[in-house]
Amino acid sequence: MSRIILTLSILLTLNFLNVRQVAAFQQDTDSISVAEDVVFTEIGSEADTLANDTVEAVDTAEKTVPASVAMTETGTSEQTLWQTFLEGLAGGFIAFLMPCIFPMVPLTVSFFTKRAGSRRKGIGQAIIYGLSIIVIYVAFGLLITLLFGSAKLNELSSSGWFNFAFFILLVVFAISFFGAFEITLPSSFVNKIDQKADSSGGLGGIFFMAASLALVSFSCTGPIIGTLLVQASAKGEILAPAIGMFGFALALALPFTLSAIFPGFLNSMPKSGSWLNSVKVCLGFLELALALKFLSAADLVWHWEWFDREIFLALWIVIFILQGIYLLGKIKFSHDSDLPFVSVPRLFFAILSLAFGVYLVPGLWGAPVNVLSGIAPPMHTQDFILGGNTAATVSDGTSGFPSKVKYDDVLHPPHGFNSFFDLEEGMAYAKKINKPVLIDFTGHACVNCRKMEDKVWVDPEVARLIKEEFVLIQLYVDERGVKMPAEKVHYSKLLRTNTSDLGRWNSDFQATQYNSNSQPFYVMAGQDLKPLVTPKGAIFDTDAYIAFLKSGIAKFNEGKNE
Repeated sequence: MSRIILTLSILLTLNFLNVRQVAAFQQDTDSISVAEDVVFTEIGSEADTLANDTVEAVDTAEKTVPASVAMTETGTSEQTLWQTFLEGLAGGFIAFLMPCIFPMVPLTVSFFTKRAGSRRKGIGQAIIYGLSIIVIYVAFGLLITLLFGSAKLNELSSSGWFNFAFFILLVVFAISFFGAFEITLPSSFVNKIDQKADSSGGLGGIFFMAASLALVSFSCTGPIIGTLLVQASAKGEILAPAIGMFGFALALALPFTLSAIFPGFLNSMPKSGSWLNSVKVCLGFLELALALKFLSAADLVWHWEWFDREIFLALWIVIFILQGIYLLGKIKFSHDSDLPFVSVPRLFFAILSLAFGVYLVPGLWGAPVNVLSGIAPPMHTQDFILGGNTAATVSDGTSGFPSKVKYDDVLHPPHGFNSFFDLEEGMAYAKKINKPVLIDFTGHACVNCRKMEDKVWVDPEVARLIKEEFVLIQLYVDERGVKMPAEKVHYSKLLRTNTSDLGRWNSDFQATQYNSNSQPFYVMAGQDLKPLVTPKGAIFDTDAYIAFLKSGIAKFNEGKNE
């Protein structure tokens, strides 16, 4: 019973880390850091101009950007890294319960005790063994950063090819966990490391033993590591892959070390058995569900417009219902043993899985399903919404909004809102009706952007303030399909490429104008594009976001009365 509780508790922990964060992961901020010495492309030149009546305002705003508008808030960055660490920790504990690793604990501890000749020396060597595991995985995480860099990781995470490739990869991982095949490294390479571990003495031998564990267990840990690195990379933090690997390695190394220091800990651990394969299969279901998030991102970036919210939710419902049926022993895979009876803990976890699937059913008719905010496709992809949406019930405070705006054939506002997707067009309309603008720097693959729209913008008061007090301008930083006219194409030193498409132009504009390149990023500005108050990123507290909006409105009205 204890082993079932331990196993499935960790599985559900990882599941809810993925579901509730995402990339989870940010007050999951999809952000990148830029060095202070980066010189951004100047906006306002003849080659890169806004409408004739806003160019002067842009130039003025560039010179007076508040110093408080920082590239990436330190607190947000630290929170992102902490979440990445916790995800890595959960992944490491699950990897420890894989059939490739769990049975090796007593063998490894026994080996160190015999090799050392005394318990004290064996403990010391086991600690070195654990540290070696951490060094190996952290080095792997740092290698990912060195190869790509945070800016490239951020750009990749919003790429359709990146998301589609990892959809395929996670599906392959899931199939592997279901027992169709094993993902292994070349045996010749693994054998060489084993020989090194046997022939090398002292610290070198211990290090190669740790490397041997990492390689031999790759068939079980590879999919977990791959998923973790994808999630960490998508956050854009330069240290995220290394921090994620540190959490993973710490959780993996800790049981080996504790077992050597406290022999009683080893005796209290559950015995190996067929339950280990059940852990792999359940993780396969979770990998399959997570894969759909990446397919959804690719669909949004490439404007396929077929993988909508209903299809996504229907597949999640089926996956978690099947997982519940599997836990009840009604589905059996090739490596599973016979299940003569269902234990009470296993029954309860089956009920949780089935209940979660049923909980998602109302989402097929437009229910918010808040637990999937930021993961499921946005509400505007929903074909049918029973009873409408909260935000849609708030009347639009402006009249005469254009029936058609630029780029609305490929870009869509949140359900119930009107929005411009071109800065020039939006500023001209704001000047016409004399209202401030709310510039929303967003992205198709931005998890927190969708969470804000699904959880905060649906609040009646938030919707009223945005619709009645502001002109909403949504600038997508990852839109590659819309090409910019020749007069707006220029070289961006931040992106190290030309602003040839709408996404790159918006991204360069955000960095140049507001010294930030994180999404979501909300700027309330007047006709001169100067921030009325300090811009903010994701604010998941509805009351705090309302206060933020009201502060900008008050500042704008104060300026009108002067």
